[in-house]
Amino acid sequence: MRYISTRGQAPALNFEDVLLAGLASDGGLYVPENLPRFTQEEIASWAGLPYHELAFKVMRPFVTDSISDADFQAILKDTYGVFAHQAVAPLRQLDGNEWVLELFHGPTLAFKDFALQLLGRLLDHFLLKRGERVVIMGATSGDTGSAAIEGCKHCENVDIFILHPHNRVSEVQRRQMTTILGDNIHNIAIDGNFDDCQEMVKASFADQGFLKGTRLVAVNSINWARIMAQIVYYFHAALQLGGPARSMAFSVPTGNFGDIFAGYLARNMGLPISQLVVATNRNDILHRFMSGNQYDKDTLHPSLSPSMDIMVSSNFERLLFDMHGRNGAVVAELMATFKQTGKLSVEDERWTETRKLFDSLAVDDDATCSTIAEVFRDTGELLDPHTAIGVRAARECRRSPSIPMITLGTAHPVKFPDAVRQAAVGEEPALPAHLSDLFERQEKFTVLDNELPAVQAFVAKHGNRGKPL
Repeated sequence: MRYISTRGQAPALNFEDVLLAGLASDGGLYVPENLPRFTQEEIASWAGLPYHELAFKVMRPFVTDSISDADFQAILKDTYGVFAHQAVAPLRQLDGNEWVLELFHGPTLAFKDFALQLLGRLLDHFLLKRGERVVIMGATSGDTGSAAIEGCKHCENVDIFILHPHNRVSEVQRRQMTTILGDNIHNIAIDGNFDDCQEMVKASFADQGFLKGTRLVAVNSINWARIMAQIVYYFHAALQLGGPARSMAFSVPTGNFGDIFAGYLARNMGLPISQLVVATNRNDILHRFMSGNQYDKDTLHPSLSPSMDIMVSSNFERLLFDMHGRNGAVVAELMATFKQTGKLSVEDERWTETRKLFDSLAVDDDATCSTIAEVFRDTGELLDPHTAIGVRAARECRRSPSIPMITLGTAHPVKFPDAVRQAAVGEEPALPAHLSDLFERQEKFTVLDNELPAVQAFVAKHGNRGKPL
């Protein structure tokens, strides 16, 4: 399996090199040169497999020639063995044909654990083989940071620097990052928003001259391994509900477009998916594109669903690449125009074709809270605000009541107590046992100005472990 850049000018790489590269040298994102496709009979034969075995079946074509089957199987068994639920990703029924796929039973109570627990183990495997140390640099709107630190904290050959917007993540999200202490762990709070953090990370990958003797590795969803791992739970959910003999629909709370892009890939790999719903909050650039072909930057607004407080969705470029016949030169031109003007649209026929699969909805804070309250009243299930947005979008955009509608439950409600309180359901979720003392733990983080040179100087100074072995 070889990987190519969405902008067409970077060399094709194998999986190991893509894992360590993150962003392509031409500024694009890596995607498989050819997507594997499974037959309906093959998918059906996977019914009943434990999650880690299903993950091996789905992901194996992406890693061939880079890691042995035995090593990959062992890594996957170890990765998903740390999840708190035996099913790893259990389904909860809300109504007759309406479901929530619970993706928050990992160590940090968010869907990011599915990819980042795996990423940490893959990095350990390849860096040990290569005798190399690296620096991880990532941006988080709340959940990626804690999942990355948790997944990579034991990596012997890694220094971790995670940027988050100061005072714009929930307290639980912040503490999950800042209470994991170690010489190789560095949390940086930026006086800005998530897009500022994400732009600094992208700029640092584009020009790594500020580092000496090491290189950056990405943990954000620009890293292909993140997307690859998220494809699996679409197959897992469908197989629980009668797939592939019947089609499925998914509603996905998304800000950076990575999680829903994984569903798009699952469909292209042979899983019958009839509809993908982009569910977002008032920071609605994805909804404005899906509903009106206008991908335009706007002012970013804080919300009760901070993990989606994003105005530029990095993984959208991967969809643009497919929309334009995988023509990297066209995508490079589109992204250059967007960088210059903050606006992007595509030809009507391309947009119309995309809308055959995708629907979308933007949900404000009031509707988010009312959905939390409604679902709790009707089912006793307590949703976090992101999942509530997904449920609201699923109900308003659903095309067919006969097709199972599955909302991705992206986080545990305990991570967002403000939204739960505003929903006034009369119940507050408790922290799981392994996090019960979270508010008593010592925190460590550094607040920096919203200036790229200051951040890069901090990384260069403190990445003193990140030197060749």
